[in-house]
Amino acid sequence: MNDHRDDRRDDSFDELMRRAMSEEAGRIEPADGLHEIQARVRSQRKPVNRRPWVITAGAAMVGTAAAIGAFAVLNDNTKTAEQPSIAGGPDTTSSASAEPTNPPTAPPASPKPTPSDPAASKPPSTLPTSKVRAIEETDLKTPKAVSVYWLGQVVGVKKGPEFRLYRTFNQVTGKPALEALRTMTAPKAANDPDYDSPWSGASVSSVRYTDDLIMVDFERLPNTKLEPEVADMAAQQLVYTVQGALQRTTPVQITQQGRISPDLFGVIDTNSPLSRAQATDVQAMVWITSPENNQTVKQPVTVAGIAAAFEAQVDWRATNVKTKQTVTNYTMTKEGQKFSPFAFTPKLAPGEWLLEVYLTSPEDGRITDTDSKTISVR
Repeated sequence: MNDHRDDRRDDSFDELMRRAMSEEAGRIEPADGLHEIQARVRSQRKPVNRRPWVITAGAAMVGTAAAIGAFAVLNDNTKTAEQPSIAGGPDTTSSASAEPTNPPTAPPASPKPTPSDPAASKPPSTLPTSKVRAIEETDLKTPKAVSVYWLGQVVGVKKGPEFRLYRTFNQVTGKPALEALRTMTAPKAANDPDYDSPWSGASVSSVRYTDDLIMVDFERLPNTKLEPEVADMAAQQLVYTVQGALQRTTPVQITQQGRISPDLFGVIDTNSPLSRAQATDVQAMVWITSPENNQTVKQPVTVAGIAAAFEAQVDWRATNVKTKQTVTNYTMTKEGQKFSPFAFTPKLAPGEWLLEVYLTSPEDGRITDTDSKTISVR
């Protein structure tokens, strides 16, 4: 009997405890932790550069799930200073793309997207300006060798552009870049009949530059109409020539009498500055830099050039113009699969010789690229 009474007392005690706990729980009001979670997420988040569409998408997502919105923004493929720049152009980075070292600890609860710069969405209609005053080159008191680029038709298997850029060195006095462009635009200026310039007949007025832009002004632009592929190569001819003379890789703005001419060669839009293309896309795969065409040389003859050769091999052939005697062999570039110098010393008897350097296909041995010079050996 006593055992049953004890059981009932225990049951009554348990029931009282459950009621007390239930009443206490009913008096507790749960706090809304969503805002606190959002505040913690925002205080830990570093500001990053966002594309406009990312900002819009992020703002919409915050309304439904703040944590998910933060994850989407932080995982955007935003370009930073450590990432390479876009292909086709020079490796440059902007300090504006890097994250700030001291991010704000208390950002607004609802950050608003920053309006995009209208200049970034459409090309300028007037000559770009700079906070730094553009300067002109200093006149040289002694002659200087500058590089001038020309268009040459590709001989061999056509796997790319029909024309590519070939470089020569020319002695100039005065302003190096201005004189290099005047050489490039002079009628019949190329010393090699294999090279040509669609700029022939144009008249260059000035070359000025700032830290971030090169400005080339023409008194008269060429009125030749070209196919788009050739026109693009001609534009790169000017870019490579003026950048080489100035030893700069900043974009080039072309104007005529101070104003932008939007239809260069009938197809090139010069509202925006022209950037430097990748060398492998526009430069010849092999060319002779020395001796020059029609040059008279003494024994021993040294032939030098540049090539991007498969397994670093460059083939060469020398043919006596009069006797048709032929000497063939090969040489190696310093590095393979990239633009690298080469040199060789052929044993040539006195007389006029045709020098040819060429690359061959590793698949079938056909000639893919070539360059040639005629020289006189004495």
